[in-house]
Amino acid sequence: MTTESADATQAEGPIRGTLGGGRILLIWLAANLVVTTLLTGTLFVPGVTFAESALWIVVGTVLGACVLTLIAVMGVRTGLSTMALTKGSFGLRGSIVPALSNLVILMGWSWVQAMLAGISLDYLIYSWTGFSNPALFAALCEIVVVLLAIFGHEGIAKIEPLLGIVILGFMAYVFITAFGQHSLSEYLQLQADPELGMTGLSVFDIVFATAISWTVLSADLTRPARTPRGGATGAAIGYTLSTVLAMMLGAVAISYVLLEGGEAIPFDPTVIIDAFGAPLAIVMFLSVMATNTMVVFGMTLSLQHAFPLKKPLPFVPTAIGVGIVSVIGSTWLGLLDQFTTFLSTIGAPFIPVFAVMIIDYYVARRGVYDRDILRHSGGKYWFAGGWNLGAILAWVVGGVTYWVLAFVWLSPVGAALPTVLVSALVYLVWVKATRITAEPGARSRHLAEES
Repeated sequence: MTTESADATQAEGPIRGTLGGGRILLIWLAANLVVTTLLTGTLFVPGVTFAESALWIVVGTVLGACVLTLIAVMGVRTGLSTMALTKGSFGLRGSIVPALSNLVILMGWSWVQAMLAGISLDYLIYSWTGFSNPALFAALCEIVVVLLAIFGHEGIAKIEPLLGIVILGFMAYVFITAFGQHSLSEYLQLQADPELGMTGLSVFDIVFATAISWTVLSADLTRPARTPRGGATGAAIGYTLSTVLAMMLGAVAISYVLLEGGEAIPFDPTVIIDAFGAPLAIVMFLSVMATNTMVVFGMTLSLQHAFPLKKPLPFVPTAIGVGIVSVIGSTWLGLLDQFTTFLSTIGAPFIPVFAVMIIDYYVARRGVYDRDILRHSGGKYWFAGGWNLGAILAWVVGGVTYWVLAFVWLSPVGAALPTVLVSALVYLVWVKATRITAEPGARSRHLAEES
């Protein structure tokens, strides 16, 4: 793909969707059946019991899917990506705040997934040759990912559903193996280890944060839907089903290791690979490579459109710059030891962003954004020099609230839901005080259809 064609295909404008709800469901199912989601499920047992883990995985996923679906519908109704939609609430210039936050979070995911691919490849190479260097293999995997993101992302997007089917098949194999060796009652009898400091609400916050991390791409993945109802149904069911399946597989796999007398090391793919064999290493490697290609591609788009310029940054040079940072960071294997903290930290910058977006679009604007959101300056989304100070205030207050409740004063009700409420309340007060509202008689129209 040449620079010109790459840039031409990455235009930020609205797109008119043509896909049905079933296809959107499959897109979400394939996207989220990834090893990082599976390994997240290994974080919970034996910190909490198997039953508690299952309960909070379902509750956190369902509530997180509500936020994800609301943002996804905004994408379908306007035709815009998630980061483009932030211009309506944060301002044409203020949207740089969530865009750069998104870049940082996606970079973290890119590093983690490259490490997992490298560890899986290292396991295979070591079993065949005796040579081991996971940091080297992680860097090599990320180099391939960057090349695919530049030249082959469209092909990856096409084969990712097939990889999803392969992973579903392996999930079935793991479930059959795990429950064939040990009955459900044995899993339910596993005792929680209070010394690990995990609670049900800790599980909820991590699961909810996982949904938030996917919400940054929710409008992007769902706006190809033909109708808002199809998009909402496909996104909600696809995300919920894939997340519950993947995380429960992780919880079952780590519980199986415990029942077999092994040591439960959370978020360590080699523990599960040792239990279920090389085929799992191959599936992990392929799925992570495919998903990480789309993550690097998403980072490039986010940086392209982070700045209020008349034209986006050129695609290939931007991708190369992003790629260099991602390759260097992929060798920092110590990040895997801090993955729980990484997941918890995601909530601080992004829960307030989505609370503000939902209040602005559904409450203040009554579901209407017009083509002023596509401008580079001026218009109703210019606010004060391009910045909506109320949105920035709500973002800061919400982020501080999450950080305090998650890391300073551990809230008995978790950090996620209070942050949603505080951020939404602060912005709602601002909306009422500054009278941000839809124009009389305004109705929702797809921006690709407006003249």
